[in-house]
Amino acid sequence: MRPAPALGSHVLERLRRLIIVGDLQPGTHLVEAQLSETFDVSRGPIRDALRQLETEGLVESRRRGVYVIGLTVHDIEELYSLRQLLEAEAVRACMTGPPQSYPAARAALDHMAAAAAAGDSHTFAVADLAFHTSFYSSCGHRRLENVWQQYRPTFADMLSVTNAEDRDLQPIYQDHVDLLALVTGGDEATALATLREHIDGSRRRMLTAYGRLTSPATDRQRSRP
Repeated sequence: MRPAPALGSHVLERLRRLIIVGDLQPGTHLVEAQLSETFDVSRGPIRDALRQLETEGLVESRRRGVYVIGLTVHDIEELYSLRQLLEAEAVRACMTGPPQSYPAARAALDHMAAAAAAGDSHTFAVADLAFHTSFYSSCGHRRLENVWQQYRPTFADMLSVTNAEDRDLQPIYQDHVDLLALVTGGDEATALATLREHIDGSRRRMLTAYGRLTSPATDRQRSRP
């Protein structure tokens, strides 16, 4: 068995998260030798991870190496506008197809409820993403699901940022309960309007978090030993 893909995936996930949450700031030079030592892997997985991050627009190759671009306000706006289009189409396809019971969405809600009660924002974010992914998995549109899967890792890290901003996760959990009730109840117009507001709320929280992560005070805190 070749371990490189698994190692590359681990490196990719870790670097993506460090960039999105702001621990790796724009302009940071990503040196293969240093990353190889940090992650205790060969340069092959590091190279693979950097190529994928460049595809995602989070880093760029220059003549002297690879540098972090990070997320800009424009990037965040683009990502959430894309998600609005994708998820509305997924939910619409779910609602116009045969009736479904959405077991994956209901299981995700159970995990969200437990995480909200425990104040566990990380577990909540994982279940939150699973809830939304269930619509793509259930909509019967394979290519739409494939596009979502391409961006899902980025949204996973953004969700962990936005949910960490919320001291009380219960209202967000209830929003998801209400959305599923509208979807299963067949009220397409209200379900899509609710989904639109839900995603826009996530966008606003991400922009707020991004502003805090990139503020000079935050930068000074990160520079402390």
